[in-house]
Amino acid sequence: MALREIWPHEALDFTPWLLDNADALGEALGMELDITTAEHPVGGFSLDLVGRDVGTNESVIVENQLETTDHSHLGQLLTYAGGTDAVNVVWIAREFREEHPAALDWLNARTDPDTRFFGVEVSAVRIGDSAPAPLFRVIVQPNDWGKTVRSHAHGGDSSGSDKNLLYAEFWDRYIAALGDAGLDWSRARKGPAQNWFNTTTGVAGAEFSVNFGRGDTVRSELYLGHHDPEINTSRFQRLQQSRTELEAAYGGTLTFQPLEGRKACRICEIGTGAVTDRDNWERLIGWFIDRQRRLRAALAEVGGITVA
Repeated sequence: MALREIWPHEALDFTPWLLDNADALGEALGMELDITTAEHPVGGFSLDLVGRDVGTNESVIVENQLETTDHSHLGQLLTYAGGTDAVNVVWIAREFREEHPAALDWLNARTDPDTRFFGVEVSAVRIGDSAPAPLFRVIVQPNDWGKTVRSHAHGGDSSGSDKNLLYAEFWDRYIAALGDAGLDWSRARKGPAQNWFNTTTGVAGAEFSVNFGRGDTVRSELYLGHHDPEINTSRFQRLQQSRTELEAAYGGTLTFQPLEGRKACRICEIGTGAVTDRDNWERLIGWFIDRQRRLRAALAEVGGITVA
């Protein structure tokens, strides 16, 4: 069916819909998308959507085009990427002209390992009398493995990089364990090369996180990191007032950290472990899953945090 029957106007209909339904695009891309801004100004233009991948905390920009792609939008896409210093650059269109996927593939091959370009075709289907459902098909995506190889070939093989590879492997196993346990907490398809792994709560500016800290510590937490610090403080204080009930539902003691000076707050349990201790990975993965399951259940029961 025609896209214009569902979204008559790209800026007035499709962009607001995508802002409210970022999970549909995130599922296609394999990201936990948190889209926070629409019509973001870049010079004399307006970028359709700006957000980030919650799992990696990397920036994401989205340019929409409910028509066949054209050179003008390709130029705008590059202008927006340069103006926002984006990591993940997504171009959505009804149909891609042959030369434009080739251009995105070329950009993925030539840019640095921290820049990625995606081409996504959008269509819609209706079965019987049901409401129309959008379909996203990723036709261009980066070859991250090739970029990782090139990064190490250019002198990236340091002890820090080795540890990042350990993180990526650990989170790969964590993602697999979530799937084996039937838990749909994340849409990530691969582990990030960093010490934390975030998933959405369904509430803007609040995330569930499991991570490795300093001094061989690990944390399972609710991280309140809204860009407005007053919102973080309000949520933190409300949860702190319910601490007794929250810990009873959790079945243990929780640590409340206001994180002074960082404008963010966290509620967590702290354990011990290091990513370099491979023999301990199975125990750590089990600990992360158990603590996250209990924290999510307690917050849903007492704190009113919606679990996605």
